[in-house]
Amino acid sequence: MTDAATNMRLKLPITCFILEIILIILFGTLVQYDRETDAKQWHNQSHEDYENDFYFRYPSFQDVHVMIFIGFGFLMTFLQRYGFSSVGFNFLIAAFALQWATLMQGFFHGLHGGKIHIGVESMINADFCTGSVLISFGAVLGKTSPVQLLIMAMFEVTLFAVNEFILLSILGTRDAGGSMTIHTFGAYFGLMVTRVLYRPNLDKSKHKNCSVYHSDLFAMIGTIYLWMFWPSFNSAITAHGDDQHRTALNTYYSLAACTLSTYGMSALTAHDGKLDMVHIQNAALAGGVAAGTAGEMMLTPFGSMIVGFLAGIISVLGFKYLSPILEEKLKIQDTCGVHNLHGMPGVLGAIVGAVTAALASVDVYGGGLEDVFPDVASGDVTATKQGGIQAASLAVTLGIALLGGLIVGFILKLPIFGAPPDTICFEDSIYWEVPGEEEHHDGQLTAVRTEESEKLNS
Repeated sequence: MTDAATNMRLKLPITCFILEIILIILFGTLVQYDRETDAKQWHNQSHEDYENDFYFRYPSFQDVHVMIFIGFGFLMTFLQRYGFSSVGFNFLIAAFALQWATLMQGFFHGLHGGKIHIGVESMINADFCTGSVLISFGAVLGKTSPVQLLIMAMFEVTLFAVNEFILLSILGTRDAGGSMTIHTFGAYFGLMVTRVLYRPNLDKSKHKNCSVYHSDLFAMIGTIYLWMFWPSFNSAITAHGDDQHRTALNTYYSLAACTLSTYGMSALTAHDGKLDMVHIQNAALAGGVAAGTAGEMMLTPFGSMIVGFLAGIISVLGFKYLSPILEEKLKIQDTCGVHNLHGMPGVLGAIVGAVTAALASVDVYGGGLEDVFPDVASGDVTATKQGGIQAASLAVTLGIALLGGLIVGFILKLPIFGAPPDTICFEDSIYWEVPGEEEHHDGQLTAVRTEESEKLNS
């Protein structure tokens, strides 16, 4: 099924080898171990080995890593003929993105004497950035080549690091779980890219743009992994102690409440009252997205449950009613519905974070105010102004994501990247050796020849 335009014989090796050689050179010249990773620096100081940050952060890193490679990868296997590509391309672009993210985030956040210092926390942050790229991947799933995805990842990681630097370092935004920096950015960047890459004849592949029983079951594996580990995702880089504890707890109850509202809305929006597996796979996770910004704040358990409950409702309504409108009216072909899982819940999370920040006070946080809102605790800004900064950060994120997606989309439209034609999208066999394919075609050819022979003999 591969033709000259989609043949990756030279395009993919050249892209992979050039990118990796550049990464190796840049790592060799710019990157070194941080104080808690370097043997000489660590042993020059008086402390116990168990005090190393590795023992506090690595369990969270493991959970986040599983979410990136298994959770996101298998969540996108719902397409009946695109399982290899969903998991395989997820693996490819994640492996590239985490290396490039280490450099880009290090350049903006971790430069010390002209060197980028890396440790377990930089690994977590690189995975966060990779998660944003994989969200965008969901919007263009089935319609792009692996070379296009690598090019998209390269630009998106760079823009992600710029947006993150503006929010966290310049504005002083609080967004531990990434409702804005990860989910909102990744969703609207991907939506703009897929809008620019609009395919007017995609209907010719619509018979493959759907699931079958076993593909939905595989996708649920991704959902369960993401759902289980999302408390670790949101709390991975928060301050040790009560902050991390509170973030995990808020996310835990937000996800639980979200799941019940998802099941309820899925049945309510169906004429026959049957559950839609698309809703369960995706909308049940919206509570984790919506709790990202305010998770480390004093949201309270019932507050986090309200956020999750609303996120589930919004997400299901988006899948049921908004996605068809976006495709028909705005020509946004969002394969995975990232607008419903990451976009709208991310915006909700940003709004909740802004309101919660504006209500922060010493009476509520006590000495913990310095951990969550250091600028408010120091008196540099008021709680009300911090809430305004949070709201402004949402606008900045949307602006950079939409403008960046627009530019990158036009770059990806160049014909040299081997994108599939409209007639054979959502198909593994364009880029993969699929077991049984050759035998299937040989069998069909033999049957045709036998039929022709019988006609001739008669």
